[in-house]
Amino acid sequence: MYVAVKGGERAIENAHAWLAEERRGDTAVAELGLAQIKEQLKLSVDRVMAEGSLYDPDLAALAIKQSRGDLIEAIFLIRAYRTTMPRFGSSKPVDTGAMACDRRISATFKDLPGGQVLGPTFDYTHRLLDFKLAADGEVPETAMRKADAGHVPHVTKFLNQEGLIEESPQDDTAPPDLTREPLEMPANRASRLQALARADEGFTLGLAYSTQRGYGRNHAFVGELRIGAVPVEMDIPELGFAVEIGEVTLTECETVNQFKGSKTEPPQFTRGYGLVFGQSERKAISMALVDRALRWKELGEDFENAPAQDAEFVLYHADNIQATGFLEHIKLPHYVDFQSELELVRKLRREAVSAQVQEAAE
Repeated sequence: MYVAVKGGERAIENAHAWLAEERRGDTAVAELGLAQIKEQLKLSVDRVMAEGSLYDPDLAALAIKQSRGDLIEAIFLIRAYRTTMPRFGSSKPVDTGAMACDRRISATFKDLPGGQVLGPTFDYTHRLLDFKLAADGEVPETAMRKADAGHVPHVTKFLNQEGLIEESPQDDTAPPDLTREPLEMPANRASRLQALARADEGFTLGLAYSTQRGYGRNHAFVGELRIGAVPVEMDIPELGFAVEIGEVTLTECETVNQFKGSKTEPPQFTRGYGLVFGQSERKAISMALVDRALRWKELGEDFENAPAQDAEFVLYHADNIQATGFLEHIKLPHYVDFQSELELVRKLRREAVSAQVQEAAE
């Protein structure tokens, strides 16, 4: 503890009370309930779950309410809570091919088995304020719903039939767990993807945009973007087989990227991959673009000194909780540090003035 802030317990208690008062706001206005946040602010809930590495809509809604809508603070709360939870085991890898798709689009194939499902998206809205939403008693229009059941093949499998796209590398090695083990360099692709899935959406978006503007350029098409629920299974040793323990909503993006070939590989398409909790297609697409940029070395491409190609830069700066902690610590008391620098600057100024006076006298 800083010596300078000892004895400030009463002030801190008052700050907590003021925060609670500000969180509640005007008591004449009905209090915001967790069910309202979970159902009506779903995209915020999904982001908190994705970057908090914990799939629980109720807890994410609570974190959003407690943080007054500050999503990074909410993510911090979720991660802190996650560390208190016991781990009973690991689930089996989910099969996104068995996803019940609420949304499934491809920018590379117009006609694909299962069809294109536009789903709930802002893509085709006019981006004009809808003042009808300000009125009480909104009654939403009933939409025609379609969800693909059964196994829906990924678009990239069609390119695989002709050998036009790289095979997905198969690696049965258990991936590291970044929630329990610190990130180490050089990081393999499993570690990079895990870090990107937890990364700040805005930071990842900025890096992805930089690749499109030429910094580590890789020309990408969205091979497929799908959003929907997938079952989660877990092996039960006592039973000797896997049982379904629930389902989670995921957003998955596979990009198809041009590849000129190398000394060992023929010209073909390559892949970028993104997978995140909930409906978060902006994050999933950004993740796929950055993933592809980070693969320059394994694909034998040139390093263009672009930020999105630098794994150390990307992965060590993408975590918004780590960044927030380091950034916000500078607002804590640094009285001793500042006084020493203040005395140093004063001394340097005195020496500079003395030197000017001596020079003028000569």
